[in-house]
Amino acid sequence: MKCWLGLQIFASYVSSVRGYSLVREYSGQTFFDRWDFYGGYDNLTQGNAIWVNESYATSQGLAYVDGQGHAIIKVDNVTDVPMGQNRSTVRITTQDTYDLGSLWIIDLNNIPYGCSIWPAFWSFGPNWPEDGEIDIIEAINTMSSNQMAIHTTPGCTHNGSEYQLGASGSTTNCSEAAGCTVTETSPNSYASGFSEAGGGVFATQFDASGIFIWFWSRTDVPASISQADPASMDIAPWGTPHASYFSNTCNISQYFTAQNLVLDITLCGDWAGTGDSYNASCGNSGPTGLCYQDCVVGPGSPRYDNAYFNVSYLRAYTSALPSATSTTSSAPTSATASSMSSTTTLHAPSPDYGGSFGQSLENSNRNWWGAILMLLIAAPIVVIGSWPLMFKKRR
Repeated sequence: MKCWLGLQIFASYVSSVRGYSLVREYSGQTFFDRWDFYGGYDNLTQGNAIWVNESYATSQGLAYVDGQGHAIIKVDNVTDVPMGQNRSTVRITTQDTYDLGSLWIIDLNNIPYGCSIWPAFWSFGPNWPEDGEIDIIEAINTMSSNQMAIHTTPGCTHNGSEYQLGASGSTTNCSEAAGCTVTETSPNSYASGFSEAGGGVFATQFDASGIFIWFWSRTDVPASISQADPASMDIAPWGTPHASYFSNTCNISQYFTAQNLVLDITLCGDWAGTGDSYNASCGNSGPTGLCYQDCVVGPGSPRYDNAYFNVSYLRAYTSALPSATSTTSSAPTSATASSMSSTTTLHAPSPDYGGSFGQSLENSNRNWWGAILMLLIAAPIVVIGSWPLMFKKRR
């Protein structure tokens, strides 16, 4: 029975691995065109940051496109912040939401790092936190590795012992505060190692069969990404995900809805600035041993000189060409931030989300033939008793 369950999970995953079509690219001089700036204090993680509005971010050089066509999103490293005030930084949210059947690929050259710094690239559903959250890039202070996670309402769990390269955290209940975390085990996923290696690429598959995240340092980026026509993407050659959240223990369709994507940087807060999370590596940053007083207050340079995202591009794909519909998304906002405007939801045609019958039937037939082929290949492995090796975590 256990072998058959494993076979079903694998077949489900294989059936979801198919070609994707590009629906949105954020890059170059138009990178910021379809993002909303938060425009308020960080009242979500209690950080000592002001997520400024677009006009201020642009005028102060906190959000811009550099001479290489890369998007820069940064912490203010110029202002001498007095006691009692917070430091300016940026949070941006896509105006588009992306439904099940989506694939997101982000290419970065630098991720913010250093004491008090808490960057993230993540997603959330319109009715946050009930509609799920996916943390693709998240780390604090001087951590050397990226941490991935999902957050849900009660009922979603994570069995991280199979079919992923990353190391699962101690929590399997994804409704707990920490969520279901997976720490990256490949080198150079965060901090100075990431930028010194030339940056890298993160990819996330948001599918009814599960949520899967990959990371590649610059020299390891697969040719299907670095050399392919960006208009389409085949994820079959990517191999084992670094974090895997299978639908057999977390019904993705139940716990997640269409997602907005977010890039943000906060400071201190209820993870980076408290307890052992701060003291273990940053407690000697100043005379008080406190994150706000020793880091946020005072000069911004050199402390925040590395506190910036450098993004070559962010691409959003769907497993079939979508039909765009207008909807209103209510993001987690501060009391001073204006409500989000009407946004575009990109739906991938599927049995659950509509679409052309002929196209759905064609995709379904193609996916089933792929699944049947993989079952025929896998069957002899089950017979000879080697099936567990297919799921054994690589070390």
